[in-house]
Amino acid sequence: MDLFTGTTWDEFLAHGANVSGFRERRRRTAEQIQPGDCLLCYLTGISRFVGVIEVKSKCYEDKTPIWQGEVFPCRFKVELVHKLTPDTAVPITELRDKLPMFRKLKSPHAWTGFFRGSPAEFSKEDAEMIVAAIKDADVHPVAREYDERQYTRRPKVYETKVGVVTVPENDAAEPAAETTGSPHDEIQYLLLKLGSDMGLDVWVARNDRGRQFNGTAFQSIPNMRDELPRQFDEATNRTIELIDVLWLQGDAIVAAFEVEHTTAIYSGLLRMSDLVSMQPNIKLDLYMVAPDDRGEKVFNEINRPTSAKLKPPLPQICRFIPYSKLKKEILQIGSKVKYLKPDFIKEVAESCEPLDD
Repeated sequence: MDLFTGTTWDEFLAHGANVSGFRERRRRTAEQIQPGDCLLCYLTGISRFVGVIEVKSKCYEDKTPIWQGEVFPCRFKVELVHKLTPDTAVPITELRDKLPMFRKLKSPHAWTGFFRGSPAEFSKEDAEMIVAAIKDADVHPVAREYDERQYTRRPKVYETKVGVVTVPENDAAEPAAETTGSPHDEIQYLLLKLGSDMGLDVWVARNDRGRQFNGTAFQSIPNMRDELPRQFDEATNRTIELIDVLWLQGDAIVAAFEVEHTTAIYSGLLRMSDLVSMQPNIKLDLYMVAPDDRGEKVFNEINRPTSAKLKPPLPQICRFIPYSKLKKEILQIGSKVKYLKPDFIKEVAESCEPLDD
């Protein structure tokens, strides 16, 4: 597998589609690739297979600029065998019922971990089915709509004290109506207004600042911060800026909320995991806010091995708030909200720590 964003795929094509590359930390895996092997090209933003390239050389090092965002020095000479367009590319979701890699998963979404780093080796059966689907799409193209924002996004990569960190952007949000807003917007609004009504400063993710709910612009909420305290390194600051909602007292962040309404909850969890990895001594409460029926999914994802092994473990500091419980609590509080302290939200939230046997 060879992962691309829409941007790096366009840059690959613009350079002649004859050189592909990987990050330095993937060198050991890259060196196992041999001439004659095929790389299946996968677009991460829109989750589609867009082409097949044949490897024409052994791995070599080269830092000649090809991609604007990163160097990808572990390179190969390649030949583009099959090329699709973003709208005719094959969605991974359309292959789920056919590919062996989707069978016997511990959770329905566990497959996404495989698609977070490349190169990665498919099984022979999976690879043959994927190549067949790409070939068929090349001969019989079917146009499908895709999110242009997700296609063109460029994840930012930073050097930090824990190594190279890619700061994940928000998942594609569902379209919002002009005046009412989406369920995601509603929960964001309720959290922002709740914090503001308690007398706290509030922050909404930088890329959500233009959003609104029921005709009320997020920017118009009292105590909305225009800037955050710059007390960490660039990667940490960038991660914090993309968290859905923050409550602040002075320059101290007292609570961070990720609202996860749609199918993928990984961008919010990755932001929280990265934050704990980069700043293990940071003191703030983390919350995942999601529909009631997604509680089990949130619990399972927060308890993934990579999260549970953080110091401190993510399940110890991240809690779950169901939509209905948040709305009910806000309704019951009413005008008493101004007397509350931010710690009260812990009583609303549910622990994500596994119970002892």
